[in-house]
Amino acid sequence: MTEDRGKPAKAWSGVFTEATDSRMERFSESVSFDKRMYEQDIRGSIGHARMLADVGLLQREEFESIERELNAIKDRIEQGDFEFSFALEDIHMHVEKALIDKLGDVGRKLHTARSRNDQVSTDFRLWIRDAIDNLDVLLAELQKAFVGRCDGDFDVVIPAYTHTQRAQPVLAPHVWLAYVEKLQRDRERLADCRKRVNALSLGSAACAGTSLPIDRTKTAEYLGFESIVANSVDASSDRDFATEFAYDMTQIAIHLSGWAEDWIWQSTVEFGFLKLPQSFCTGSSIMPQKVNPDVLELIRGKTARVAGNLQSLLMLTKGIPLAYNRDLQEDKEPVFDSYDAVSASLALAAPIAAQTVLNRETIAERLDKGYLDATSLMEYLIRKGVPQRSAHGIVGRLVRRGIESGKALSEFPLETFREASEFVDENVYDYLGAVNAVKAMKSYGSTAPDQVRFQIDAWKKRLGL
Repeated sequence: MTEDRGKPAKAWSGVFTEATDSRMERFSESVSFDKRMYEQDIRGSIGHARMLADVGLLQREEFESIERELNAIKDRIEQGDFEFSFALEDIHMHVEKALIDKLGDVGRKLHTARSRNDQVSTDFRLWIRDAIDNLDVLLAELQKAFVGRCDGDFDVVIPAYTHTQRAQPVLAPHVWLAYVEKLQRDRERLADCRKRVNALSLGSAACAGTSLPIDRTKTAEYLGFESIVANSVDASSDRDFATEFAYDMTQIAIHLSGWAEDWIWQSTVEFGFLKLPQSFCTGSSIMPQKVNPDVLELIRGKTARVAGNLQSLLMLTKGIPLAYNRDLQEDKEPVFDSYDAVSASLALAAPIAAQTVLNRETIAERLDKGYLDATSLMEYLIRKGVPQRSAHGIVGRLVRRGIESGKALSEFPLETFREASEFVDENVYDYLGAVNAVKAMKSYGSTAPDQVRFQIDAWKKRLGL
């Protein structure tokens, strides 16, 4: 990227009598990062030019030459045959200058009835709309990875944890579907955000609109926008859509971070529940035995950057007066960075989720430690007519007795249970042990095998599996 290339004239240079200081050009340029919106800028410009031709502000042949040349510029950028210069500030001026260099006055007509204020907003909305669609695909792929392993893991019972302590037994697919539900909320948030992103700001010009006879409805139709921003002052200054998108990406990152944390510690020797695919792990430069979960750690770590980017956007917009201010140039890098981090994390999460192996023997060996069936025994007593608080106390005392004697609840003789409560009979053993505790579940959304099977089948249908 060059810094001047003969100091091309600024689009706004008519009133100025002094050249722009090169230090200011380096400080204020954005093309180093906003050039990634070149496709959206060209797409938006073609839609704008088509509308100008429809209302008579361009001749049809002028539009056709503009469209043809804009597509040629797009090809040059994609082929790496396009030179960028700090002196031209941003991607928008680069595209326009290249067009004018080819078409002269016809190229100069493209910016009719628009400002860079509404142009930038439109390009950014188009970019975020594309990014949302890409993230939705990646989220769906991760959902499919979790659902895809449910049938093979259906017979595995694992501990669920609260406060990082063993709580109750659940089917492994019930946990996989918990991640799927979180990812679905992420997809729904993005879909809802997309409605507000997908509003046309082009045609609002700098902040007051235009006296020229444009048709914003046609522009919206050509660019696939579902609605039109109704207030021109708001249109040029609004970045709610970017902040909302940044929040949605932060929530995705937090969900991924929680999953990564779960699988990091469950893959340790101390737990031994999971064997991560070595193709997504690394070793140590000094300890030959190490297989480190680096990808999961980086997914967890990148969440800090994504959350920080959201904070940056909130602070950026907290005190900006109406309407457009140059501060808003700082809105794109945080969004781009978050998108890169989240999309890369999702792309790696799917194969890790699909290829990780459950260590069934280790899980089975330790499954009945920690009195995972205590709640099942309490609810057995409740069904027999014992008040919940009383049943809770009875089972608590039995657990204490088990801890002292080193026995599981299922190892107690019937007499021990009868001493604790007269309501216990020989069928109590049908509810003891982690596997029986899972089978005893009834409620909708629980880990009951029929409920989990229903949810697996529903998600398969929903995801087209």
